[in-house]
Amino acid sequence: MIDDLLALAARLAKASPNRPRQADLKRGVSTAYYALFHALAKNGADCMVGTVRAARANKAWVQAYRALDHGKAKTACERARNLAFPQALIDVADAFVELQKSRHDADYDPETRLTRAQALGSVAAAAAAISKLRNSRIQDRRVLAALLLFQKR
Repeated sequence: MIDDLLALAARLAKASPNRPRQADLKRGVSTAYYALFHALAKNGADCMVGTVRAARANKAWVQAYRALDHGKAKTACERARNLAFPQALIDVADAFVELQKSRHDADYDPETRLTRAQALGSVAAAAAAISKLRNSRIQDRRVLAALLLFQKR
């Protein structure tokens, strides 16, 4: 689904070649954010539960996947820079924060006007972050998953 969301975001950003519609551009920005959100949710479930598809494991995997919370993930991503993560995962965290802000503007601010370049920039940022996440070492992805899924006490 992650790659499908990225492709959809790109299609929306490129829709209406002569005069892009704001609805397409805004949905493209929002969809780019959700591609990264789902990549982080999948990473968390894969790292914490594994990819086993047995009935019990699948229920645990779905629960771990659904545990990612938008607001808490943003706060955790803002802290990642100070926690000695590899640069690639700091870039992922930074992209998440920026894309979430862009999504909020696109989805909730009626005065926000986007350009095609801005929408395509969001797609590119999400694609780059997803690639960096996928190419990071499993040990580092596990630490990121724990940061995003578990509360600090």
